[in-house]
Amino acid sequence: MRQEQAEVVALRALEWLVGAELLDTFQATTGAERAQIVAAAEDADFLGAVLDFILMQDDWVEGACAAQSLPYDRLLAARAALPGGNLPHWT
Repeated sequence: MRQEQAEVVALRALEWLVGAELLDTFQATTGAERAQIVAAAEDADFLGAVLDFILMQDDWVEGACAAQSLPYDRLLAARAALPGGNLPHWT
């Protein structure tokens, strides 16, 4: 997946996150204010963080993928295409 495609997937995942009423949880986890989220929505690093957050919970992955009619592994593929996505995960 190209980075541009990954950014679109991540941006739509952010839209799902807001619609699923997970924005407060995302803010509490990241410390990001709403204005910061809006300003960073086009930043590839930030979009990677959005996907990192959603990838923490299987039901969030399922919800975000269902909203975009994507296979469940597409969020992980998008994350890998964004900055920092090629780093090893130790958990």
